[in-house]
Formats: sequence, structure tokens, C-alpha cells
Amino acid sequence: MKRRQFLNTATAGSLFLPGLALRGQNAPSNKLNIALIGVWGRGTAHYDAISTQNVVALCDINENRLREAGQRWPHAKTYVDWRKCLDQKDIDAVVICTTDHTHAFIANWALNRQKHVYCEKPLGITVEEVRTVRANYIRNRNKVATQHGTQRHAYPNFNRIRELILDGAIGELKTVSLWGTRQIRKPGYLPVEGTPPSHLNYDLWIGPSEYHPYNPGYFSGSAGSNCLNWNMYWDFGVGQIGDMGAHTMDIAWNAIDARLPLSAEADMTVSEKFNPEVTPVEFKATFEHPANSWRGPIRVVWYQGGPMPKSPHPAIDLKTVGHAALFEGTKGALIGHFESRILLPSVKDGDMTYYKPRPASQLIPPLGWKTPPMPAAPGARPARESIFQWEWINACKTDLKTSCDFVYGGDLIEQMLLGLVSYRVGKKLMYDGDAGRVTNVPEANQLLRRKYRPGWTLNG
Repeated sequence: MKRRQFLNTATAGSLFLPGLALRGQNAPSNKLNIALIGVWGRGTAHYDAISTQNVVALCDINENRLREAGQRWPHAKTYVDWRKCLDQKDIDAVVICTTDHTHAFIANWALNRQKHVYCEKPLGITVEEVRTVRANYIRNRNKVATQHGTQRHAYPNFNRIRELILDGAIGELKTVSLWGTRQIRKPGYLPVEGTPPSHLNYDLWIGPSEYHPYNPGYFSGSAGSNCLNWNMYWDFGVGQIGDMGAHTMDIAWNAIDARLPLSAEADMTVSEKFNPEVTPVEFKATFEHPANSWRGPIRVVWYQGGPMPKSPHPAIDLKTVGHAALFEGTKGALIGHFESRILLPSVKDGDMTYYKPRPASQLIPPLGWKTPPMPAAPGARPARESIFQWEWINACKTDLKTSCDFVYGGDLIEQMLLGLVSYRVGKKLMYDGDAGRVTNVPEANQLLRRKYRPGWTLNG
């Protein structure tokens, strides 16, 4: 190859890598400049992964937490307002670990600036928010890499379940039921109690949502579960739908190749009565999906807080598994947890001669198979977490492809949010996914979005 041809090839291959020199993926000049927005809570789960890069900006509304993170990255610039943080010119990529009601805002602003984005789930708390971010990503997908934070996706069992479904281990797929048994009950927004401490920028924490008085109870959780103090309130999150619901639905999403549903219907006979302040604990919703290239139409059913699908076998108590999926087909059933699975044939005498397992050479490669291993660090997170994060970091530098980008994750969350809209109106919704519009219940369309406080815009 002539030198000019080589240079042209190298230049073409680096168009989506502004500022990154072609001197080896792990060379110092090839490190990403990352902004961590939300340094505590889920933010701490990213410390080891992003420490392999250049952390150039830190942002948090809690100045005490910001100082703690600054001890690890003393050269990073610090901010309490994420809008000002995103104006820092040398940022290549953003990791979003803030409250759920600000996820879509930060992600969309970052995409407007053509930054790579890792966003903890949920991508948004309304259908409109999710659709806005997904559309922005699609416009920029040849320039940025995105990852939706369902890190359990890195478990090899996700691929084993997909293979069993695709290869006909349960025959023709008909229904997928998923459940989460968590129950966190709240009567309503917390009453006013005291005043925000000087280190806490409470108005920025409220952000675009309707203002609610300060109460220290919103901030009393530990790093691993602080979201369970606020994400069940409608103005701050969507409860289990956006928390463990996103992780659990991912078991099915990885296997069924679905996009947006044709309909969403909350079962009001088992779902709890609507509370205008708090998302439901007991809840059931059914989604109808059209056929695709390898399967016919299917139903996807979500249960939470107590309601459960019927077990496919009397010897199996589904309630012993807190979060899982049940795939039912014409020849059997498959129960899948994040790390395990049970196959139950239903044909006479358990005959499985119709099914031929694929050879080892045809197994789906594990997530991160093309990703260099992340350097070991003291107290490193479990492998699934670091692999999932490192997949995104690698994608930012190479082909921009991740397993849970904002199309995959956005579709998953949009479906779940449609279930909550059906719950709020108490009617089955027929949905036009192309237009993002409910076609049979006009008043439901008002619930696809929410009103923001003056001064806040989703598309900044």
C-alpha cells in the first residue's frame, strides 16, 4: 500500500474519533476526557472504569460528595449545575448518574454537543423524553456511542436464553411474562421538614420537576440504594418500572427482538388504585407485539409488587425468584433469571427430539468479546459491571457499537412507560409507535409528556 493510500485509510477510519490519536487504544493520547455527572449513588459504580481514562469534570448538587470525588480526581473541574458542566469544551464523553427525572435532560443536551453518553436507567420518565433522546441519538449515531445502564446485560445467561428461544427449545414463542416482587410503599410526597443544608443545592436537585419542599428523607439512602428514597414519586421517577423493571425486562428484550408495542393495557383488577403522588406497587400490564422475521405475534406481560404469572409446573414456585422472566411456547416453557435458567418441555413424556442445541462454535459471543480487559483495580466491581462499562468506553474509541444503545434501551423503557399511561387512564391503549401517539384514547396523549418548571428545557 502506498503511503498516501495508507494515510487516506487511516483518516477515514478516524472520522468519529475527534482528538484521539491513532497510536494504540490504550495510549495516553487515546484516553477519553470524561465528565461524571452524579458522583455518588450509582456514580460510585463507575469509578474504576472511568479511572482508566481522563476524568476532566465532576458534577453533583451535593458539594460534600463533590469534594470526596475530587480527592480521587484532583485535576478535574467541578460543578454543581450540569448545564454549566456540559459547556466545558474538552469533554468527549459523559456518564450520567443523577436522579431519574434529569436523565433525559442531561443525555439530550450531551448529544446536542455530540458527546458520547452512558446514561443510567431509565433513559427518561415520560414517553416524550425517551423518544426525544432516542431520536437525537439516531441523528448522531455515526458520531457517538451510547449505553443504557442495564449492566446485568453482561451476564452470559442472557445469551443462553436467547439461543434457546431462537433455536426452538420451547417451540413457537407465544407469551413472555416478567415480574418483580419488590414492595416499597409511600403514602405521598414527604412533608416539609427543616431546610436544605448549605452543601446541598436543593433547587438544582428538583431541577425541571414541580417543586416539592425539602425533606431529609429524600437523601437518607446509602450509595447503592439511595434511589429507593425518591424514585417512586411521579415527579422524580417511575418506581420499579424504571429500576429493577428495566433490568428484568432486559432478559426478554435481548431474546425477542421487539421494538415498540401495538398496544398497552394495565390490568386494573390487580393493579392498586391510582395515587397522583406515588407510582404503583402492585401493577400488571400487557403489551402486544407484532410478528417479526423469525416469530409470530407475541404478548409481553409485566407483573410487579405481588401479582404473578401462573407457574408452568406445580413443583415450581415462581415467587421464590424476586425478578425473572417466563417464556412460554407451543412445546414448553423457559424460566430465566439474570444468572440461571430452567427449561420445561411440555410435549408428551418430555420428548425434546425436536430441539437440537447449537454447537459451541455457534454460541453468541459474550458481551465484550472484542473489548480489551479493563485494568484491575483494588476493590473493583464484579466483572459484569466493568465489562459493560468498558464495552461503552471501547465503542467510543472504535466502532461506536454497544449492546444497549439508546435505541435498544429507549424502546424497552418506552414500552414500560406506556403501561403506566394505561394505568393512569384505566384503559387499553392502541399505540402508533412511528408517530408516538395513542390512537384510541385521546386524553392519554397528554400523559406521554410532563410539564417542566420555568427555565428548564429538554432540548438545550
